[in-house]
Amino acid sequence: MGIQTLAQVGLGVVAVLAVAGLVFGGAKLRRKKTSANQTARTNGASAAEGEPQKFRPVLREQDAIYQRGRIVARVLDVEVDEEAREVRFGEIFNSDELLLPDECEYQKFKILIKTIAYASRGEQMALHKGRILRGVTAEILGYREQ
Repeated sequence: MGIQTLAQVGLGVVAVLAVAGLVFGGAKLRRKKTSANQTARTNGASAAEGEPQKFRPVLREQDAIYQRGRIVARVLDVEVDEEAREVRFGEIFNSDELLLPDECEYQKFKILIKTIAYASRGEQMALHKGRILRGVTAEILGYREQ
């Protein structure tokens, strides 16, 4: 083999090793072994079998509407009337991801939006971006599971 051919083979080996993560950065390919107890602890369960799992409530933002566990909108000027089973929102903003026909969650309630007095699109330079809904009434369907 000539010098040029050896150089090409050498570059090819370096490229393969770099892709495998063995040359650059000194990375080593090895898998960390975990026992069943370590896996249980990292998943939030107790190490001993039969012990009840500790309940950790998920903290939610008070000015947000959630769908499928994600924030889909923010709210202003909220009035909750549990007797009438209604939540009235003065304004819902940043609501592009809010699916109106679907059930949502606000604070401790499961709600369904029933009426919207006014809807508009926020301006690029405005504080509240995205779709803006005003005069919104939602029906309280029940309480969310915590």
